[in-house]
Amino acid sequence: MQFRVRGHLVWGFLFVAVSAAAADDPPPPESAAAATNDLPQPALKLSRELTPPSDDEGGRATFISADRISGREDIETVAEGNVEMRRVGSTLTADHLTYWPVEDELEAVGNVRLTKKADLMTGPHLRLKMKDSLGFFEQPYYAIKRLPKNDSPLALPREPLTATGDASRLDFEGEGHYRLSSATYSTCPPPNRDWYVRADELRLDYDREVGQASSVTVMFKDTPILYSPWLSFSLNNQRKSGLLAPTFGSTSTSGLDFTLPWYWNIAPDMDATISPRLMTKRGLQINGEFRYLEPNGTTPFQNQAHFEFLPNDNITGRNRSAYSIIHNQVLAPGLTGLVNLNGASDDTYFTDLSSRLSVTSQTNLLRQGMLAYGGSWYTATLQALRYQTLQDPSVPVGIPYYMLPQLLVTAARPDLPAGLAFNFSGEYVDFGHPTLVRGTRMMAYPQMSLPLQTSAFFLTPKIGLHVTRYNLQDQAPGVPDQLSRQVPIFSIDSGVVMERDVNWQGRSLTQTLEPRLYYVKIPNRDQSRIPVFDSGVADFNFAQMFSENRYVGNDRIGDANQITAAAVSRLIDPATGGELVRGAVGQRFYFNSQQVTLPGEAIRTNSRTDLLATFSGQVMPRTYLDAGWQYSPSLHRTQIANVGARYQPEINKVLNAGYRLTRDQIKQIDLSAQWPLFGGWYAVARYNYSIQDRKLIEGLGGLEYDGGCWVARIVLHRLATQTGSSTSAIFFQLELNGLARIGSNPIEMLKRNIPGYGVINQPTADPIFGAY
Repeated sequence: MQFRVRGHLVWGFLFVAVSAAAADDPPPPESAAAATNDLPQPALKLSRELTPPSDDEGGRATFISADRISGREDIETVAEGNVEMRRVGSTLTADHLTYWPVEDELEAVGNVRLTKKADLMTGPHLRLKMKDSLGFFEQPYYAIKRLPKNDSPLALPREPLTATGDASRLDFEGEGHYRLSSATYSTCPPPNRDWYVRADELRLDYDREVGQASSVTVMFKDTPILYSPWLSFSLNNQRKSGLLAPTFGSTSTSGLDFTLPWYWNIAPDMDATISPRLMTKRGLQINGEFRYLEPNGTTPFQNQAHFEFLPNDNITGRNRSAYSIIHNQVLAPGLTGLVNLNGASDDTYFTDLSSRLSVTSQTNLLRQGMLAYGGSWYTATLQALRYQTLQDPSVPVGIPYYMLPQLLVTAARPDLPAGLAFNFSGEYVDFGHPTLVRGTRMMAYPQMSLPLQTSAFFLTPKIGLHVTRYNLQDQAPGVPDQLSRQVPIFSIDSGVVMERDVNWQGRSLTQTLEPRLYYVKIPNRDQSRIPVFDSGVADFNFAQMFSENRYVGNDRIGDANQITAAAVSRLIDPATGGELVRGAVGQRFYFNSQQVTLPGEAIRTNSRTDLLATFSGQVMPRTYLDAGWQYSPSLHRTQIANVGARYQPEINKVLNAGYRLTRDQIKQIDLSAQWPLFGGWYAVARYNYSIQDRKLIEGLGGLEYDGGCWVARIVLHRLATQTGSSTSAIFFQLELNGLARIGSNPIEMLKRNIPGYGVINQPTADPIFGAY
């Protein structure tokens, strides 16, 4: 036992303490009582749980109380009637108990109830060696709970699951090892076990977190849904080798779709999954995934490889395949490497065989190798990059240039004398293409700036020289193979921050007003003979408004004599510094006409850009708004508008609404929701419709049911593919918490389609001990 007295810890050891109810015990002598009253009295209270003095079981005290106690000291103790035996971390109650302290063994009979840490077992008869956890329990009900080990770098954090059930006999075979005969197993709290496993023999090994059963029947709502002569499953959702639950569904392009994955837990940092997939319209496809990870070595790395192979597609009549390999590694201090390889056998592979919009809309599959080194004030990156371009027959696209290789160098020294700051970016790249002009490009851009800043304002003048040189091949007749360009660039960035206290929705907040002016001067240089390898017109947005060049890439440096004026206002919680609401408005003004263009680009004729405005933040409790607006003063109309709203009062309860407009290109509405209905039922839906094209882009609707220890989901999904056609699919899944998922898993699709979607059966605390 332990007592805490005025901050000092006092240890006391009792090997056996025995007490019996006796109403006729004589009172203590008056002198003893008086002496006792003169001493400070410790405040004690009866507790069924004791804090362990150490991890040594042999040094723990044992307490027994009962209506009647007899026996021989240190040899045998017999207790009858309302028996309670307590030891640090465990409590046992019964009608009759015999305890042999030398062997640390007990036998309990009648209404036996054993709690040990988070475990509970009840039954008529128990024989157990406490220290060694060896013995048996006849006709027990059990509830066993363990914290997951999470000893693998590939494993995600997991919540503990409580295994419950009954058996004709339970054998203790050491700490954390149980063998049950004629047993049931479930993670549902009794008495409402909607699903359970019924087995002739069941072994639970919590050291390896593995369960094994023979002659197994999986029961759901007292109906058998699966039988197996042998079953091995993971306790606490731990990784283990074996067959995973099958998935099945249906799509309009592939027919009935059935997948039976086999998982191979090769090592704590390595695993693989092999998944045969049968499609009634196309045939048998083999899918495989291999992962390995070493996060703690001298050269930590991680890898994920995925492959798919469909021999002799019944519809196309040819072999079809795809692969993806990603490897990241730290090769030495400051030096990292990356390999990212992707490929497909044909242009329509993903549109035919995938039901995900992000996959079916792929056009260029990246193939990249990269080395990067970072020093204290500089970085250098060497990479080789090319693509496999998948062509949509109805909308062909151009093949991008290859970079074989590309060398990038950046440097920054903000700590030069007199407050000066130096920045540098440089590049060497060799561009390749099967049909267009090829060549190399070398670029260097040194810059000097003088940042001047106080708590209320900042002013940063900057000057730089952008130097570029080209060595070209396959130029048009009369165009030189060597070209060069030198462009000086000057800019001034300035701003002011003003604050005031406001009261908004009953809260005391700080409002800021932050006007900003940004001036850029770049002289015109004739660049009409320079080819376009990787450049384009940058999207006009708030980030681009405060950049020097209106183009992305280094093939064009736009002439400029312009100023950008903008203002930002924020509402800030002064107690936390958190930003609640942000609004901004800005516009760019030109003092000269545009001279530099890209091929096919229309020359700017206006002296100012469109007006940009944004707003984002929490507008009401649990309600968030994100909006952007681009307005053309010359045309007196909106060019781009995006509005998105979310209402999320709690987890698993969200409504989303959005509208997108890009003049003459995009006009869409997007609605999605997850909402509880009644009695554990949830509705999920998304409706993404193109008003411009008068067609559904992507839509889904479904129902989820949370049964407490199981979840059922059914989801219908329809998707417009890049080939102008559509594919439909149905997903049905039955998830038995802690055992298996049966059917097609729509969770990732729901997360992608419904922002804020929550998995309805996230593990929560289960009050199992009140069930018996």
